[in-house]
This record gives sequence, C-alpha cells and structure tokens, in this order.
Amino acid sequence: MIESPILEVDFIQATAGEIAVTNLESARQQAWSRFWQSPRREGIAEYIVEQEQMTAQFLGDFRAFDRLDALVEQFVHLGEEPSRTGLIRAQIAAGTHRFNKARGYLKDVQAYGTLAEAASRLQLSIDQACGDELHAVLKSRRLLAAESGRLEDLVPLGALLADLGEFNEADHTYLQALMAYQNVSPFPLAWVCFQLGSLWGELVPEPQSARAEKWYRKAIDYVPAYVKARVHLSEILSGDGRFEDAEALLSPVASSGDPEVNWRLADVMVATGNLPAAEVQMQSARSGFDYLLEKHPLAFADHGAEFYSGSGNDAGRAFELARINLQNRPTLRAFEQAYETAMESGQSDAAEEILTSAQQRWGTTLSFESSSLGVHRREFSMSNRSGSEQSHDVQS
Repeated sequence: MIESPILEVDFIQATAGEIAVTNLESARQQAWSRFWQSPRREGIAEYIVEQEQMTAQFLGDFRAFDRLDALVEQFVHLGEEPSRTGLIRAQIAAGTHRFNKARGYLKDVQAYGTLAEAASRLQLSIDQACGDELHAVLKSRRLLAAESGRLEDLVPLGALLADLGEFNEADHTYLQALMAYQNVSPFPLAWVCFQLGSLWGELVPEPQSARAEKWYRKAIDYVPAYVKARVHLSEILSGDGRFEDAEALLSPVASSGDPEVNWRLADVMVATGNLPAAEVQMQSARSGFDYLLEKHPLAFADHGAEFYSGSGNDAGRAFELARINLQNRPTLRAFEQAYETAMESGQSDAAEEILTSAQQRWGTTLSFESSSLGVHRREFSMSNRSGSEQSHDVQS
C-alpha cells in the first residue's frame, strides 16, 4: 500500500532560478577560459565537468556532451597524471551511459591507489545505474546517507529505494534531503522535487498525477528553465486535456536542444488542430533524436525508443533502441521498455525471453511484483496453467 507522505516540506528559500542559470552559464564560460589558459590548473577540468553536466541535466543543452569530449581529448593530449585523467574520463563516460568504458577508466584510477573516495563513489553510481549488486549498493547508500545526512547522499538512496519498490521510504528519504539542505543554490532543490514528481507520477504502480504535478511545479519554481521538469509536467497536463497549458509550458524551452520538447509540442499541436506547426515540431524532434542517437547512442537509447514507439511511429527501431539500452543497463525499467517495444513490433518470442530474463534478475524485488512485467508474468503463468489443465482434461 502506498501511504500518504510522512513529512511535508514548505518552500525552501534559495537563489532565484533565473539568476542561478545566468550564474551557471557565466561560471561555465569562465572555467573554459581558465582551462585554455592553464589546462593543468588543479581542479579546473573537474569543475568544467560538473558545470557542463549540470547544463545538460537542467537546461537540456546536450551540446555539453560534445564539449566534454573535447575536454577529454585535450586532457589526454597533455599527458596529465593518469589517475586524474582516468577519473575525469570515467565521469564523462558515465554521464553519457558508456558504463563499460567508465568501469575501465576506474580500474586505471584504482591501480594508482589515488582518488579512492571519488572513484568508489562513481563506481557506486554506475552499479546503481546498471542495476548491479543492488543489495550491496543499498547497504553502502544507507551508510553514506547516515554518516553525512547530506542531500547529495540522500537523493541517490531515495532513487535506489524507488527502483526496489520501497516507495514510501523513497518519499521519506527525498523529503529528508530537502530538509537537510543548507545552501542557496536552487539546482539541488529542483533535482529533489523532480525526483519526487517522477516517483509519484511514473514509478508507483498507480500514478498520482496531482501529487506529481505539485512536485514538478516546485522544481520549475526553483529553476524555471528546468527542461525535463517542464516536459514531464506537460505530459500530465496533456493527459488531463489541458493542452494550452502544456503548450505554454513547453514553448519557452523549445530552443533548448532537447528533442523531447519538440516531440511533446508536436503532440499538443496535433491535439489542438494546429497541424502545420505540429509537423515543423515533429521534424525538429526527429532530426534531434537522430543526431543525439548518432553522437551519444547509449545516453539516448531509452528516450529514442520511447519516441519511436510513440509519435515517431517506427516500432522496429524502437525495439532496436530498447534492446541496446537493456544490454547496456539491465534495470527493471529497461526490461519493461524492451518487453513493450518487442510486443509492439511483433517480436513475441523476444518479448518472452525478455520477460524470463527480467524475472531472473528482478523477480525477488517488490518493484518487479508491482511492475507491468510482474503482471505479464502472472498472466503468462495462469495461461500456461490453464492450457495444461485443459490438456489434462482432454487426455482424461
């Protein structure tokens, strides 16, 4: 049973989101300038990685990944200390879901015995992202959160609890993270609110759209340019028939570079009868996804699969991308997407194999039992049992 939240959190004061975004952009540009002047300067490359990843996460500017690739090339060319270079390469690779490469770079770091804490934390994040050794990851996450009590440790714990189906505890952990925050930047607060929106809008077995809407709106209150929060909220609004509100929400970030904005705008415009404008947006979405899938296929395979399974109208490609994503990070959500796209593309045998693999990997978790795959497995078992009983009756 999914209960009401144990805690409620008032709006926590922070720097105005518009000012914070301006400061982020200014700091990012200044950091690059300092890097080109003195690329070996201590901490400068690491700071750029942090700023660029925030730019992609919140502002939907995925050109940040191209800039980080350029940073890596320069850093490798300099012949900087291998452990430092390895950690930077691992952070960037993990940020674009190239997890096997990231693990390889971390082995190089650990071989030198330096930067051990940063490397181990990144390794923990990779294991969690891939759904590997989750009970060990959970133990480590609980320990880190208990020791520090910081938002940065509580949020990954909340995300893991949600992945494991412990939704009430995940909610409680996210709220703890908000209350523990003692800084003025709005970005971490917006991040937690977005996680809460996703929890109640997408992850629980029976989504609570009003509750999710509240958290997405709080995320946007903190950072008005938060592209992903606007996209997810627009889906709720469109689902309720509030198409004009959804369009008003998406239009200010249409030039962000995130093709999902163009996709959702196209759907809204189709719903309101503005077909010429919808076609323009759909073409932008299609070309945007094609570009990102060519440049950073593992980072966008899941989003690409969702697009082509929906308005992109290419079930075969959707399944291909979902399978790539599943091979890269066999999380429960990846299994669910792969199964659904397999069925949509008429690959029933492949879907059955995916369902069996999902049960083997995730079958002991609460999240599997409440997932769509758990439902399909029970239906499949009942169908087989019924068929077996009918066969027995005929033989009798």
